[in-house]
This record gives sequence, structure tokens and C-alpha cells, in this order.
Amino acid sequence: MKLTPLDIRRQEFKRVMRGYDPVEIDTFMEMTANEFEELLKSQKDMRDRVIELEVQLKDYRQIEKTLQQTLLQAQETTGKTYETARKEAELITRDAEQKAAGIIAQAHLDLSQLKRELQELATRKEALVHQLRVILNAELDLLKTLEHGTAEGLREPSPAGTGKAAIDLERVARTLDHD
Repeated sequence: MKLTPLDIRRQEFKRVMRGYDPVEIDTFMEMTANEFEELLKSQKDMRDRVIELEVQLKDYRQIEKTLQQTLLQAQETTGKTYETARKEAELITRDAEQKAAGIIAQAHLDLSQLKRELQELATRKEALVHQLRVILNAELDLLKTLEHGTAEGLREPSPAGTGKAAIDLERVARTLDHD
């Protein structure tokens, strides 16, 4: 049986001849009932407060769990982002290296082509200079023949050209020799 403050207040004791003072007992019973009432009220307040704190604790634990999950997701996302960025950087680097290798290879090909063209031009120049010398020598020989020659030599057309062309060619030959 649970004892309540009301039970304490209504409790009556038998009267005996040499017993305790009823006023003192009633006063003590009233004080005990009041104290018991306050204790019950305090206990109820404490239970309410415990329930409130348990609810808060449950909420805080839920928040903590959510924060931990969020932190784990952020770490995973950061890790994935880092890995993705690293892979992308590797791809960009590899692509840049391939492009650079292609550019270098093309530059080597272009350089080889230019060297060949330069060699061809030098060969053509030498051939042209040689041909011009031959022509100029033939024209000079013709000129010498014309200067020392007979009237017969004047009547025959020169197979290599005319004297005027020989003079122009001689000037060209001197210019080429200086180059």
C-alpha cells in the first residue's frame, strides 16, 4: 500500500490512558504529511525533469548520429573529390605529354623536311651556277672568237647565243660568284 499525505493526515490512533500527547502527535503528523507531500511533489518534478532530459538526450544523440553520418559523408566526398581531381590531373598531364610529344615529333619532321628542302635548294643553286658558268664560258669563247676571228665566224650563228647575252651573263656570273 502506498502512503499519501492525505493518509497521514487522516490517520487516527487509539487513545490510551498514559499515551502520547494528541496535539503533539497531530502536529507531528501534519509536519510529516507536509514534508511527505513536498517530497512527492519534488519526486514528481524530478521525474518530469528526468523525462525532459531523456528526451533532450535522445535528441542530442540523434543529432550526434546525424553529425557523424554527415562527417563520414563529407570525408567520403572529400576523398572521392580528391581522387577524381588526382585522376583528372593525371589525364590532363598525360594528354599534355602526348600533345607535347606530338608537337616535338612534328617539329622534328618539319626540321628534317626543311633540311631536305635546304639541301635541294643548295644543289639546285650549284647546278644553276654550273650551268651559268658553262653558258658564260661558251659566250666568252664566242666573244673571243668574234674578236679574233674571221668574217666567216661572224656569218655563222652561234649555237650558244649572242654576244649581248654573253655580256649580261658575265655580269650575272660575277654577281653569283660574289654571293
